Amino acid sequence: MFRPRKTRHRAVRFLTSIVVICLLPWPGLVLAQASPPAGGNATVERARALLDQALIARNPDTRKAAVEALGLIGPREPYMSRLMVMLDDKDVDVRVAAIASLVDLHDRDALPAIRRAYDDPIPEVSFAAAKALLAMDDPTGRDAMVDVLGGGDDTASGYMATNGRMVARMFYAPRTAIPFLVARTIGIAHVAGLGAGVASLEGLLTDQNISGRATAALLLGADKDPRVVPALRKALHDKDTTVRAAAVHALTLRDDVALEQDLLPLLDDRKDEVRTRAAAGCLRLELIASDAQARIAAPVPESSSQRTHARQPPSR
Repeated sequence: MFRPRKTRHRAVRFLTSIVVICLLPWPGLVLAQASPPAGGNATVERARALLDQALIARNPDTRKAAVEALGLIGPREPYMSRLMVMLDDKDVDVRVAAIASLVDLHDRDALPAIRRAYDDPIPEVSFAAAKALLAMDDPTGRDAMVDVLGGGDDTASGYMATNGRMVARMFYAPRTAIPFLVARTIGIAHVAGLGAGVASLEGLLTDQNISGRATAALLLGADKDPRVVPALRKALHDKDTTVRAAAVHALTLRDDVALEQDLLPLLDDRKDEVRTRAAAGCLRLELIASDAQARIAAPVPESSSQRTHARQPPSR
């Protein structure tokens, strides 16, 4: 029977709609695909994205906070490469912070990048690189420090002649010397392959607004007194930014994976110096947890005595 043209077009549109609906995934499947993976992977991806955004932020203070925080993660990729890239940042403080994070990681692969920073035209950056090279037992850094100590005499490397007397003032200024000294005593990494957080520590101690409570959080960070961890957890909610940042730093360096749950809410903190350290702390603790799981899953090597016993024929 012949259908009018209008009716036939309606039927075609109806059938097309049915086909399209059948081909589309169910709403539940779409939600499942769009949601992040459960467990630690979701935390890792969120923390990485937060740090990635901070490293390219227009505000140099945000980039500096991210660079300081990266030292908490350890000499792992892609974080090492990102630190080396930040040595070319246009902001002086960001470049200095990148050097501090790199030397904290004690990775010899970073030496070429730090040597390039030694040639930076800005004295603050060059001097930070010289101190880093000295800490890594590189002769270039030793020559520079001998020149500074000797006042730039002719027998030394000529570093003072190149960078001016300004480095002598920086060498003796408490603002730059004290954090290095303190970092040697309380910036201790308990897990091999992870950083001691020296750049993060320096960033906190050189903040003119740092409070006495924040300093106490840093000094008590590794203390085994049972009152310390509850106090640090409480400090995470302090109204003072420096106290929250110091508490994140201290809890991170305790290398206790159970403390990651305390750091997670700080990923939404309104302050860069807190938020970036929380992201780095979560990544550090995720790495510790995954390394521990890998050790548990690894087969136990058979001892030589067991192999010898296995080869002996049974006694008759």
